[in-house]
Amino acid sequence: MNTPPYELNNNILNLVAKITKKLGKLETVIDKKKDLYLRRISKIKSVNSSCAIEANTLSEEEVTTVINGKTVLAKQNEVTEVKNAYNAYNDIDKLNPYDVNSFLKAHKILTVDLIKESGKFRSGDVGVFEGNKVIHMGARPEFVPQLVEDLLKWAKASDLNPLVKSSIVHFEIEFIHPFGDGNGRIGRLWQSLILYNYNKLFEYLPIETLVYKNQQKYYEALEKSEKDASSTIFIEFMLNMILQTIEKFEVTTSIETVQEIYIVNLSKTEKEVLRTLVEYFKEKEYIDNETASNLLNKSEANVRKYFRKLASVNILIPLGATKGRKYKLNTEIIKKAE
Repeated sequence: MNTPPYELNNNILNLVAKITKKLGKLETVIDKKKDLYLRRISKIKSVNSSCAIEANTLSEEEVTTVINGKTVLAKQNEVTEVKNAYNAYNDIDKLNPYDVNSFLKAHKILTVDLIKESGKFRSGDVGVFEGNKVIHMGARPEFVPQLVEDLLKWAKASDLNPLVKSSIVHFEIEFIHPFGDGNGRIGRLWQSLILYNYNKLFEYLPIETLVYKNQQKYYEALEKSEKDASSTIFIEFMLNMILQTIEKFEVTTSIETVQEIYIVNLSKTEKEVLRTLVEYFKEKEYIDNETASNLLNKSEANVRKYFRKLASVNILIPLGATKGRKYKLNTEIIKKAE
C-alpha cells in the first residue's frame, strides 16, 4: 500500500491550524436543530458549483427550481446532471469514503442516464485536453481498479489530518481519472465526503462554490501538482478554499445569532430582506437605495422602510445625508454576536 507523494510544509500546517480553530468557533454558533435550511442551501450551492465547473449552464436559481421538482427551460442532460448531483450530495451520509463499492455507487448516482459506463471503471484510455493539447492522461484502464483500491486503503489507514487527507484523495482521483466521465464531480464529492465524516460542520460549508469561483486556479493547482509528482500545491489550494469558505460562512452564522438577540420582532419578509443583504455584503462594503431596490426587486419606498428598521436595531449603519444615503453592515454587532 503505497503512500501518495506529498509534503507537509509550514503553509499547510498553518492553514490546518487556522481551519481547526475556526471550526471550533463555528461549533458554538450553529444550532444544528434550527439550521436544517442551511444544510439544504449548502447542498444546492455545492451542486450548482460542481456542475458549473463541468460547463453546466444552469444558474443557482434554476438548480433550486429543478431540485424542487419544477421544470426549467434547459438542456435535458444538464437537468439530469443537476438532479444526479443533488441525489449524490443528499445521500452523502450513506456513503463510505474508504469503500470501493461506495465509490462506484456514488459515480453511478452522479452519471446515471448520462454515460454508458455509469458506476463502472472505464474500459479504455482517457485524457484531459486543452484544445488539441493533451494536458493529462489517466492511468491505463487495467490498473485503475487496483489504484483506486490502494488509494482508499491508504486513506482509511492514514492518521493524517482529514483536511489534508481529503485534499490528497481529491488530487489522486483526478490523477488516476478512473472513469470515462464525471471524474471532477466524483473527486469533489469524495473530498466533501471525507470532510463530512471528519466534522459534520462541513454539511454547512459549500466549498465547491469557491472552487468554481477560482476555477482557473483549481486547474492550475492540479496541473502543477502533476508536474511536481506531488499533491502539495493542490493541498495548499484546497485548504485555502476551505478556510475562505468558513470565513464567508461566519458572516451568515453571525447574522443568525444577531437575529435571535437583536431583531426577534422582524417579520418573515424583513428577515428574508436581511438574508439577501447579508449575501450582498459578502462581496460589497456599501449599498444604496437604488441598488437595494434592484437587488430585492422592491420599490425604493419599501426599501427605505426596510433600511430604517434594520438601522433602528443597529444591524445597518446609515452613512451620509438622506439623499444619496448609503448603508453598511455593522461589524461591531456581528462581533458581539460571535
